[in-house]
Parts: sequence; C-alpha cells; structure tokens
Amino acid sequence: MTGQVQLTTEGPLAFVTLSHPARFNAMSRAMWRELRTVFEALPQDSALRCVLVRGEGGHFCAGGDISEYAGFRFDEASLRDFHEGDVWGGLQAMLDCDLPIVARIEGNCMGAGLEIASCCDLRLASDQACFGAPIAKLGFPMAPREAALVLRAVGELTAREMLLAAAVLDAAEMKRRGFLNQVLPAPELDAALCGLVERISQLAPRAARLNKEAFRVLAPVLAAQAASDLIADAYRYAPSAEHREGVTAFIEKRKPQFAG
Repeated sequence: MTGQVQLTTEGPLAFVTLSHPARFNAMSRAMWRELRTVFEALPQDSALRCVLVRGEGGHFCAGGDISEYAGFRFDEASLRDFHEGDVWGGLQAMLDCDLPIVARIEGNCMGAGLEIASCCDLRLASDQACFGAPIAKLGFPMAPREAALVLRAVGELTAREMLLAAAVLDAAEMKRRGFLNQVLPAPELDAALCGLVERISQLAPRAARLNKEAFRVLAPVLAAQAASDLIADAYRYAPSAEHREGVTAFIEKRKPQFAG
C-alpha cells in the first residue's frame, strides 16, 4: 500500500487528507503526484473558500516513505526526477493555490510533512506535535527548492538547527519561533479549526485570492533563484557511499556508520 491523498468537500471547505497511516502518513512517490493532482483540480471559481490539510490517524506526515528510496535515490537522474518532478510538483501546486490553506497538525510533522506545512497559509497544531527534518541521519541534504521553502517558513536559525543538527522541536517551541499560529491541547484543536475556517469562509473570496497573488509576488525571490542555480549539481551525491549507507541503515533498523 503506497498511501493516498484524498480530497473531499463540505460546503465552502475542501479537506485534503494525507492517508498512509501504517507509516504515519509518510509521503510515497504516488502521494506526491496525487498531491499535485488534487490541488490543481481544486475549482478556484466556486463556492469553496478554504482548504484544510490534515493527516490520518493522529499524525500529520512523518516524512518521505523511506521504504521506496532504494529503488530510485542512488541514481542522479532518477533522484532529480523525484525531487524536481514529484515532490516539487506537489509543493508548487500548493503554493499556486489561490484559496487560503490551513494546516491541521498533530503527531509527527517531519521532513516532507514540514515542507507541506510550509506551503500552508495558517498552521494550527496539537501541543503534542513535533517538527524536524533529520535527514542528515539518512546521509542526504534537503533539495534546493525545498530548502528555500522551509528556510522562508521556519526561519534561518531553525532551518540550520534542523538540517545541521537534526533537531526535533515541539509545538510550543515552533510557535515561539513563529512557525505556528496556535498550539492547543488535542481535544481543543478541531474546535479552534472550525472557528478559523468559518471566519475565513465569511470573508470576501476575491480579496483572499488577490492577497494570495500578492504574497507570491512579494515573497523573497533571491532564495528561490539561488535554489534554481544549485539544481544543476544538486543531485550528484546520489551514488555516494554515505547516501547509500544512511538509507540502507534506516531500512535495516541500525545506526548508520558514516566515514569521515
């Protein structure tokens, strides 16, 4: 089972659900493609006023589905295709969405989950949620476009801490650092979300669309351009020994042994 991204609608609200509960909703390649399809298919000129992104079964998204990685990560071309096609295709579709996007975060919000949350306009989390991108333990860096996205959303200090020290931070700390709008006890999360979504739904939809367009134009462009400049050489690490060791060690449930 590779998981799926489900789209349902209820009145003015669209629900996008990351569903891969056996792996804490880790994103498979198929799910990245479905994420793009779902967001590109959202009717922009309709009764919809807001999109709620959530995970199934008590977690938002635990990262990427590492069980698939050995099949494509060790070849430069296929690794580039994964990040620039599958992953960035899904994230760009979210960034291009003119509807306000709200993230409902609980449990794990790691790696791919952090990237998806970074594409949302507003983020509410359970006080038990945790955040990070400890991919250095797997022997590889964050792809350039994805790093630019996360850097902008979480801030430079936090991005460096997550990527260079494999830090995992709790919801209270992420709110202090400006990534989360609200942190609530789990039993109160849905009530707060309902109130927020209802408030958004009563506001002018054209104003929301114009605001989203302005945010895209006004967002820092230098980081995005720098990320584009890096892409030519970004995936040459694909066949490296430490990349293979990190992924293989995770799959074999052992501690990786990285050479100096």
